[in-house]
Amino acid sequence: MRPINLLEPIAEYKWYQIQYWPFFMLAFRPMFLCAAIWAILSVALWAGVLAGELSWRAQVPATLWHAHEMIFAFSGAVASGFLLTAAQNWTNVPSVSGFKLGLLVAIWCLTRYVFFVHPNLVWLVLIGQLTFWLTAIAFLSTMLLRAKSKNNYIFIVILSVLCIFNALFLLIIERGDFVLARSFTQVAVLMFMLLIGIIGGRVIPFFTARGLALDTQIRTPKLDRILLWVSIFGVTGFVLSEVFRLPLNPGYLLALAALLHLTRSVLWFNRKVLAVSLLWSLHLGYAFGAVGLLLLASHFFSPVIAFADALHLITLGGIGLLIIAMMARVSLGHTGRPLQVNATVNAAFLMIALAAICRAFLPYLINPHHAWLYSAALWCVGFALFVRYYFTVLTQKRVDGRRG
Repeated sequence: MRPINLLEPIAEYKWYQIQYWPFFMLAFRPMFLCAAIWAILSVALWAGVLAGELSWRAQVPATLWHAHEMIFAFSGAVASGFLLTAAQNWTNVPSVSGFKLGLLVAIWCLTRYVFFVHPNLVWLVLIGQLTFWLTAIAFLSTMLLRAKSKNNYIFIVILSVLCIFNALFLLIIERGDFVLARSFTQVAVLMFMLLIGIIGGRVIPFFTARGLALDTQIRTPKLDRILLWVSIFGVTGFVLSEVFRLPLNPGYLLALAALLHLTRSVLWFNRKVLAVSLLWSLHLGYAFGAVGLLLLASHFFSPVIAFADALHLITLGGIGLLIIAMMARVSLGHTGRPLQVNATVNAAFLMIALAAICRAFLPYLINPHHAWLYSAALWCVGFALFVRYYFTVLTQKRVDGRRG
């Protein structure tokens, strides 16, 4: 009889065998989970600063730290994780996994630690962010170029532009021009709306048709192309107006983009989605983004709508709700689980939707400071519920025995 080796189970999980850990088999697993946990921690810390419970003595304003972590860190991690995972399906080229993926996640996590504990070390944060973005872009580019997937090259461009905006944001902070730095976070939000327009146009009709067992999915190729170019020109106009201070009004193009988003939202809608939480959350998130963009455009014609309130309807509703809904759907699909969720996940979607409404509209009814704190609390509860349910999904093997 072979002697029993009590250390054998441990030996199977040596650091260099990381490629066999389910958590590091595909990018969506660690990036989604780490981003969700950071969504809770970073907003809780931000709420603590707002409430006066935590002191903030750094030269970098807490508002800009908050904006950076939610836009470039949280949203950037989810976008990278999604694209690196989806690209494997698009190209049949194996995506990054194992030790390389673990290293990418470690860089992202370490940068989060540095920027909160030592926020004045902006140059170190810049190195961390550039390393993360450029590594993710290199992995994605390798897959798409190897498969000659020309239809998806635009994602390389979008991630590269976000990387450039992130670097400029940090360089401008180092220089002390905080007003200009804030403009780059706003431009990045519009870039994420452009990314959502492309990805949403592909997956929302597809997920809707699959989820409702429809024979065909709704396609709007001409509308999609028009929206893409209007969005590009809208972002360009915003940059010229807000960054270079040219006498232009980007409100017209932003309003047109918003109306095109709303048109697609109406065309995609089917009353049956209201009974499927994995679908209504996607449709509502997309609609939030469109309405938020329309309100943002209206600010350039009338100061009645506060710019920050409209922007937060986009970030919390259009980006936040779509992100949590996409993570929920993608995580189940890529781990071989049934596309069904329980009351915990339904509550998570509802919390994020309410957080967006509270942040965008409640300041007009009550003390804005209180509205912001209520919104932050709802956001944290929503993502805590998501982590509670999806921690096992994202860290354990596929239920169908396949690798991924």
